[in-house]
Amino acid sequence: MPPAAPVLTARVGLVVGAVLAVAVALLAAVVAGITAPSGLADPGAVTRWGTPVVTALGELAGAVVVGALLLLAAVLPRGTGRAASDGRAWPATTLVAAVAAGVWTIAAIGDLVLGYATVSGTPPSAAGFGSELGLFVTQVPLGRTLVALVVVAALVCVFALLVATPRGALATGLLALAALALQSQTGHAAGDANHDLAVTSMFLHLVGAAVWIGGLAALALVAHRLGDDLGPAAARFSPIAGWAYLALAVSGTVNAALRVDGPGDLLGTDYGRLLVAKVLLFALLGLAGLGHRRAVIPRLAPTASGRVPPLFWRLVAVELAVMGAVSGLAAVLGDTPPPVPQAPTGELTPAEIVTGHPLPPRPTTELWLTTFRWDLLVAFGCAAALVVYLRWVLRLRARGDRWPVARTLSAVVGLLLLAWVTSGGPAVYGHVLFSAHMIQHMIMVMVVPIFLALAAPVTLASRALPVRKDGSRGPREWLLGTVHSRWASFFANPLVAAVNFAGSMVVFYYTPAFEYALTTTLGHLLMVVHFTLAGYLFVNALVGIDPGPSRPGYPIRLVLLFGTMVFHAFFGVALVTQETLLVPEWFGLLGRPWGPSALEDQRDGGAIAWGISEVPMLALAIAIAIQWTRDDERTARREDRAADRDGGKELAEYNAMLARMADRDGAR
Repeated sequence: MPPAAPVLTARVGLVVGAVLAVAVALLAAVVAGITAPSGLADPGAVTRWGTPVVTALGELAGAVVVGALLLLAAVLPRGTGRAASDGRAWPATTLVAAVAAGVWTIAAIGDLVLGYATVSGTPPSAAGFGSELGLFVTQVPLGRTLVALVVVAALVCVFALLVATPRGALATGLLALAALALQSQTGHAAGDANHDLAVTSMFLHLVGAAVWIGGLAALALVAHRLGDDLGPAAARFSPIAGWAYLALAVSGTVNAALRVDGPGDLLGTDYGRLLVAKVLLFALLGLAGLGHRRAVIPRLAPTASGRVPPLFWRLVAVELAVMGAVSGLAAVLGDTPPPVPQAPTGELTPAEIVTGHPLPPRPTTELWLTTFRWDLLVAFGCAAALVVYLRWVLRLRARGDRWPVARTLSAVVGLLLLAWVTSGGPAVYGHVLFSAHMIQHMIMVMVVPIFLALAAPVTLASRALPVRKDGSRGPREWLLGTVHSRWASFFANPLVAAVNFAGSMVVFYYTPAFEYALTTTLGHLLMVVHFTLAGYLFVNALVGIDPGPSRPGYPIRLVLLFGTMVFHAFFGVALVTQETLLVPEWFGLLGRPWGPSALEDQRDGGAIAWGISEVPMLALAIAIAIQWTRDDERTARREDRAADRDGGKELAEYNAMLARMADRDGAR
């Protein structure tokens, strides 16, 4: 095989995957009737046939961008001086990301133009189409979202060319994820009656697909430059692909449940039949990935001539081809009307108009414990964190190291509690009752962090994760680099952590941040992340085990703790005595036939903020006192051992000093 054959094979595989994606998208569009003329408001043949093509190519290009940046940030070495690992794959991968981002930008522009043509029923060649498109991108939310997607994709293209470090690759990758977040708000999710769940499940689906498809495609394009590092790179990507597959399965199941009602819709509608075909291809893709992991990765060593084994190319070609077909079906599914109406039907209640959800019944103890409205991203993150934590514990035990059972139980309780408080009764009723929202907030910021800090996840990770020695940055390097960074040291400082822990509550509730968290999915997610992390940093500074802060003496810790207790008390009193309603256009317009008035409920929330904080604060005070006592005992034992070793020399010198001082006083 000539030297250029691996590159040609990888490019042919990608082209075949893209062609299959377009072909399957067109075939599915014909089956679903999307390409047929739509009567009076027909956008034209170019729009009808071009939309599935542009969408499929755009999704594939975006996936390659995310996958390539992931390889740069966490998989590929930058060079160690060895001939087989000289970092030649690094600049090639940045070029792959930049070119794919350019294609993504062009496809996003085409999607914007054809999307407006579809919505308006106007062909792009019609007179006045340009001026109408201008109004669409400036006045209509969907148009603003699509043009923002174009801008972000273009910025990713520019920044990808400038990437020189894993940190830069991570920052650019986060920008690409922002584009996927914008994309998740289009299509069926934009007008779904269960908007929050639809958007989060679509975002999780897009990220999972991008990581798996794009990562494998980028790895195939640069495999011939990796040399001896091909095997380690593929082995590192394999578990990432496994998590991406799981994210696709979970989010796909949720999306299907929102849009299909029973087996009859699966076989009796165009959407259902396309969904069944996608599920079958997805299962085939999973089997191919499993075979790739078990059969190929252990044997991934370059041949004597330095070329990549042919088995790798065959399996990559098959997997990319199936991925292309799945992507084509996914592109058409986004434009096919589902059997279950996605827009709310009938006369909307005030609660549905304001919150997007029906008003729940009067809260009871049973409903608080059994009612769920899944926060998919947080719930999936908690489940993934729990699985990873337990795997780390098992890894330590397998090599003979011990990990306290109490820490494991603390992690389980903390993560399950976080999942419940963001998806269970506190989340459902916290959307319509300020008092319930305050219960959710207090548990999230004051109770969950205690369990997470006592679980010592950073300490466990630093012991369980392998060390990278080839110049790449793995999970351990990223984690420890973040923990020991200047920003982390600043926010982990006990005084800063205490101010952030207490002060951010005032900033949150008395600024538009509270309304933003109530009305947007991103705002809600940022609220959960910020307050959980702020609570963890504060608790870790006081009684934690993980590295990070320079912890002060125990008296200072008690002062910080009691200071935050006083602040929480003042905050609760302020809410109890307040005469105006926070976010009145939300809590004041729900039309609740049960419970207290909105202002009385807000005062109840202030009392909860005042009273519920006392219990975890008291628990922290007791923990500090216990640690203080144990520290004194350890110090005493250490001094006793030192005295035994040197015969009490230090004590004898001290007594002699006192005797000399007494003699001098007597002489005077």
